[in-house]
Amino acid sequence: MSKINIDEIRARKITDSFDRQAMMQGFGAKITAISEGGVTLSAPIQPHALQQHGFVHAGLTFALGDSAAGYAALTMMPDDAEVMTAEMKINLLAPATGEQLIARGRVIKPGRRLFVTAADVYALKGETETHVAILQGTMVPV
Repeated sequence: MSKINIDEIRARKITDSFDRQAMMQGFGAKITAISEGGVTLSAPIQPHALQQHGFVHAGLTFALGDSAAGYAALTMMPDDAEVMTAEMKINLLAPATGEQLIARGRVIKPGRRLFVTAADVYALKGETETHVAILQGTMVPV
């Protein structure tokens, strides 16, 4: 994991929560950066995540973006809170191919009861990142 700009206790809480997500483990997803209001996740593009045309299935794109946005919100929630998605919208911008997906989640507006979040998802092929999706949604502390 690269730079952590939040306290180690909060970073550990986020990584522990992420490590309990069996679906993310199944896709080989990892946290690559945590900062206040932002979390970046990555996952290798594996054959079992492809749809019938050979592109990454939108389900993985959505799941990675949703998780990045949710954990970005968790960086700003009270210490005793966990996070859940209330709603999330996705725009698929381009077919995803390559070696890896990268999702960069961020908080747009934190609140007491609702956090408006977004995530940009990129497909990495060699040194080239292609913007493949953007998500926007609402997270709630639980």
